[in-house]
Amino acid sequence: MRYLPQTDHDREAMLARIGASSIDDLFVDVPEEARLDGPIQDLPMHASEMAVERHMSRLAAQNLAAGSGPFFLGAGAYRHHVPASVDHLIQRGELLTAYTPYQPEIAQGTLQVLFEFQTQVARLFGMDVANASMYDGSTACWEAITMARRVTKRATALVSSGVHPHYVSVAKTMARFTKDKIVYRAPELQARTDWAQLADQVDGDTNCVVVQYPDILGRIEDMRALAKTCAEHKALLIAVVTEPVAMGAVVSPGEMGADIVVGEGQSIGVGLQFGGPYVGLFACKQKYVRQMPGRLCGETVDADGKRGFVLTLSTREQHIRREKATSNICTNSGLCALAFSIHMTLLGEKGIRQIAAINHEKAVICANRLSKIPGVRVVNDLFFNEFAIELPKDSREIVRDLADQGVLAGVSLSRLYADEPGLSKGLLVAVTEMVDEEDIEALAKALEGALA
Repeated sequence: MRYLPQTDHDREAMLARIGASSIDDLFVDVPEEARLDGPIQDLPMHASEMAVERHMSRLAAQNLAAGSGPFFLGAGAYRHHVPASVDHLIQRGELLTAYTPYQPEIAQGTLQVLFEFQTQVARLFGMDVANASMYDGSTACWEAITMARRVTKRATALVSSGVHPHYVSVAKTMARFTKDKIVYRAPELQARTDWAQLADQVDGDTNCVVVQYPDILGRIEDMRALAKTCAEHKALLIAVVTEPVAMGAVVSPGEMGADIVVGEGQSIGVGLQFGGPYVGLFACKQKYVRQMPGRLCGETVDADGKRGFVLTLSTREQHIRREKATSNICTNSGLCALAFSIHMTLLGEKGIRQIAAINHEKAVICANRLSKIPGVRVVNDLFFNEFAIELPKDSREIVRDLADQGVLAGVSLSRLYADEPGLSKGLLVAVTEMVDEEDIEALAKALEGALA
């Protein structure tokens, strides 16, 4: 980030321009008790640049980075290998842009990439059509719920306990303003999900049923029966995919009857970062395309018969429908979508299946090894590359203990479900192609020591 200093004259000119008498006027909407009065405790008012750099370096050295030891964290964000060629190609001039495409005459490179991105997402999820991406998986999930409301004219969404709690939190937050009803309860540490119970709850007031596949505990279910129940009640089935690499090894949601499939594309091309930016995936059946949020690129020919790409559909966008727009999502994650598309192109169908097979094979090895540790129970009987284990003590203590030994053991369920004491002994373990057998053995040994 650039350092842009201002003089007192600069500040006075800016305040005068907006009609404010002081800097404090900019924060009048912040409650007084929430404002800091005076300097931050223990923070010096001045320090040299070198001193600040040394201090920040010492703070950074306290972190345990993903690549510095055995790494088993997942729960919606996964560490996969991203080829160096992806970063190289996204920086080519005909492709690189932070600009959000609004006009049909924008760069053909951008439009072609979005067209191919849409094709890849639609094929990955087994759906008819996909849009040009969204902010991230959680907002895509909420957009799917509101889309189901527009289609069905109903306001009750049944959300499976297996949906990521952060996605549920986003939906509940947004529903406060739209009056949608979100029906949800936390999961239990058991091998099967609640889809049969969900099917029993579907009625004439239900606009959609939202399930995650694989779910937050890594469980995999066949959604065909649930899709049939939804269709009988004219409700939509929404599938959430937080680990798209899994689609290389399992039957796609579209093949099992899902009406809308949304997800997070971070696993492919984007890589782990400090919480983002990520890339939301959104696909649906053709008959619902005009209710789809975001924009779509299409293929056409110009007056001379040359092949070209254009923005063809953005019926729910603010610049088209104004107050009838679906949301405030007025942009896609263009650069992340570009990285996703290039990585998918490099992999191809054969590559994505190979990576998926490697992920699953290593996850099975890890689950088998951990299951031999006294006191450890592997919850799942079906999983892709992530599974839940139950420990004889609070998983947060174990995670901290193993982190002190340089092993990032996974995500404790008590971190995701702070108000659910019944889940406090649960730990999510994710295994990708970046994990080798030495890492698995290091995890097992450290866990054995912590539980001894």
